[in-house]
Amino acid sequence: MSAGLPLDQAATWLQDYAFGLSVHEQGVVVSVGDGIAWISGLPSAAVDEILSFADGSRGIVFGLERQLVGAVLLHQTQRLTAGTQVYLTGRGVGIPAGDALLGRIVDPLGAPLDDRPPPDCTDRRTLDAASPPMIQRDFVSEPLFTGSKIIDALIPIGRGQRQLIIGDMGLGRSALAIDTVINQAGSDLRCVYVLIGQKRSAVVDTVRLLGEHGALENTTVVVGEASALPGLKYLAPFAGCAIAEHWMARGLDTLVVYDDLSAHARAYRELSLLLRRPPGREAYPGDIFFLHAKLLERATALAAGEGGGSMTALAIVETRLGEIASYIPTNLISISDGQIYLTQELFAAGFLPAIDIPRSVSRVGGKAQPQAIKREAGRMKLDYLQFLDLEIFTRFGARLEAGVESQLKRGAILRELLRQDRFAPLPIRAQLAWLIAFNAGLFDRVELDQVAGLAERLRHGVESSPLDLDDPRERWLGAIRGWLGLPEPDGSGEADDQGPAA
Repeated sequence: MSAGLPLDQAATWLQDYAFGLSVHEQGVVVSVGDGIAWISGLPSAAVDEILSFADGSRGIVFGLERQLVGAVLLHQTQRLTAGTQVYLTGRGVGIPAGDALLGRIVDPLGAPLDDRPPPDCTDRRTLDAASPPMIQRDFVSEPLFTGSKIIDALIPIGRGQRQLIIGDMGLGRSALAIDTVINQAGSDLRCVYVLIGQKRSAVVDTVRLLGEHGALENTTVVVGEASALPGLKYLAPFAGCAIAEHWMARGLDTLVVYDDLSAHARAYRELSLLLRRPPGREAYPGDIFFLHAKLLERATALAAGEGGGSMTALAIVETRLGEIASYIPTNLISISDGQIYLTQELFAAGFLPAIDIPRSVSRVGGKAQPQAIKREAGRMKLDYLQFLDLEIFTRFGARLEAGVESQLKRGAILRELLRQDRFAPLPIRAQLAWLIAFNAGLFDRVELDQVAGLAERLRHGVESSPLDLDDPRERWLGAIRGWLGLPEPDGSGEADDQGPAA
C-alpha cells in the first residue's frame, strides 16, 4: 500500500498523536448597535486585533474595560445579535498591496467595489505601521507639479511633503486635489485617492473624472462612503497610506489624497463617544491629534539607501464660515508642511481657484522647485501681495502717480493670468512660458479681456515646441515672441515694452 494513501496517512497521524491541553478563548456579544459591539470574555484580547463572530461578522478591538471588550464592526450581518459567540484571530488589520490595485476601487479592507474580481496581490501591509525613522529619511528635493498655476509658481509642493487644502465646503478643495491627480496621468507617480464619508454620488463623480482624464490607470481609489460602518470610515486613510507605503518601499514616488480628514475626525469622535471615552475640546477625544500626526508623519522622502521612494500627502480639511482657528484645522496645520487656503470671498468674486495667496504657504516645496520656475516666480508672490494692498488703498479715490497706476495694471494682469478652470491642469512648461512672458513685460499693454486668449496661445505653442525647463531664458523668450506674434527686440529695449498682437 502506497504511503500517500488516506489510510496510511490516518495511521501515521494516530501513531504520532499525543494528548494535550488546547485552550481557546470564546467571548459572547452582550449588546450591539451603531457599529459597536460589547463583548464579555476574551481576557487576552489586544487593541486593534481582529475578532471573528460566529455569524460571519468581523470587528476590531477598540476598547478594553475590566469586564467588557468594546469592538468596532467592520462587517456586520443581519444575524448578529446578543449571545453571538466571538473568537480571537491573533491578527491585526491589514490590506492587500501591489500593482494589481492600480485602476481599482476598493474598501479599506481591500474588498473590490467595482464589480471586478478581488485584486491579486501577493503583499499585505499592516494599516497601523510606524513612520520611517529620521535616519531613513532624506530632504525633499524633487517637485510635485499639481498643474495649478498658483500652487506650482507661488506655493510649490515637493515629493514627500505634507500639504493641507483647507476651506469651507463647496469652494473647490476636492477639485484642486483631483486636478493634481489628473496632472500625474501618464507619469510614473502612483496615486491613492481616499474618500472618507462621501456620498455615493460624489464617489461616482470622482471616479468618472479620473477615468475621463486618463488618471485612473495609475490611481487606486479607497472608499469609506457615508453609508458605510463608522469603523470603515475610521480605517480608510490608514488603508490608503498602507497601499502607498508599499510602493514607496519599492523606491517609487506616490501621492495620497485624504478627502477629507474632517470627516475622519467626526467618524473617530462618533466611535469614541459610543465606546464611552471621555470627550475633550469640541467633544473630540484627546488622542485625535496623535492619530492624525501619526498618519501624516508616514509621508516622507526616503533616503537613497532605503530605495529613494517618497509619499506626498494632500490632506483636505473643512472649515465652517472660514473659521481656520477651530480644533481640527489648527491641529492639522501644526503637523503639516503648509496649507492652501480657499476663501468664500474670492469664490464669490469669481476668482478661481479661490486660493487666498496671502494666507497660503509652503514651508518645504520651494527647495524642490525647478530653478527656471524659481527664478521667474521668485518675487512674484511679494509683488502680488503689494498689488492687493495698493488695490485696497485706491478704493478711497486718491489720485495716483503714473508708476502706481502701472503697478496696479500689472497686478491686475497677473491676477487674470492666475485664473484657471477646474479639471484643466497646466503642464509645467506652459507655466514657465507665461511666467517669462509676464516678467518680460509682454503683457503690459494688453487689455484684461485679452489675457486669457494670449495665455492659451502660449500653451498651444509650448505643446509643439521641444523646449524644456533647462533651456536658456533667451531661447524661451525668442520662442514666446514668435507664439505671440511679436518682433525680435532691436537692442534699444523699446521692443520689450510692446504688447503682443491681439
